Amino acid sequence: MKYNLHLLCLLSLLATACQPRAQQPPEPRELALPVPQSVEIPEYGDDEDIIVHTGYTASYNHRTLVSDWVAWELTADEANGRLEQQRNFSRDPEVRFPKASREDYSNSGYDKGHMAPHADMKWSHRAMTESDYFTNICPQNRSMNAGAWNKIELLTRRLARRYGSVYVVTGPIFTSDPPRHIGQACVHIPDRFFKALAVNIDGQFHTVAFLVDNTPQDRSPRHYALSVDEVEALISRNLFPQLPEESENNYNWKIWDR
Repeated sequence: MKYNLHLLCLLSLLATACQPRAQQPPEPRELALPVPQSVEIPEYGDDEDIIVHTGYTASYNHRTLVSDWVAWELTADEANGRLEQQRNFSRDPEVRFPKASREDYSNSGYDKGHMAPHADMKWSHRAMTESDYFTNICPQNRSMNAGAWNKIELLTRRLARRYGSVYVVTGPIFTSDPPRHIGQACVHIPDRFFKALAVNIDGQFHTVAFLVDNTPQDRSPRHYALSVDEVEALISRNLFPQLPEESENNYNWKIWDR
């Protein structure tokens, strides 16, 4: 009897354990908005599920249940948006299943961390609503989200005001094997996050990137700064394919120290 009870418990655990999921090619569908042909859009393949919203574009990964990247242009006017923030995390109606939900994050110990910040979307009620879709959310360490990640977000808005606009692409990096996860849907927990910025100053593009571990982090943005080329080597993706290569292989911190 005791043996049968143990066997039932084991079978129950196996039934609820995370099973490996392959990233399936996206089903043909008509996009509500066209993919922007602008600087912030990284290199992507035909097998990626590209989601276009009012304030950002994302490539949703149905294996990890987070986006591989999220990209947007933030203008000075948008950075000065004054609409009242209202949070309402929800599933993205543009994304097919499987996809993450609010329940996956509940009592997980991780924040619902925005890739494109909610505060970057205060210029449009629709953009703010869409920024709370789980397409734009990753499990983030609470201290890192409120600390180093928030400081980089604040810097990005200052740069948009200073230079007129800033092009941003950000996303998770996974190194754990096997991957860590939260929730019944097995949302993968990133080990690190990257954010790459580009600005146009007098007709010349300048870039910088940031790399932050998904652990308690609260240092200044400069501590996490590196070249875009270095991040591209880690993730095997060209983040700014429209820019000349020489604009990505180094950075001048004086441009970003705002």
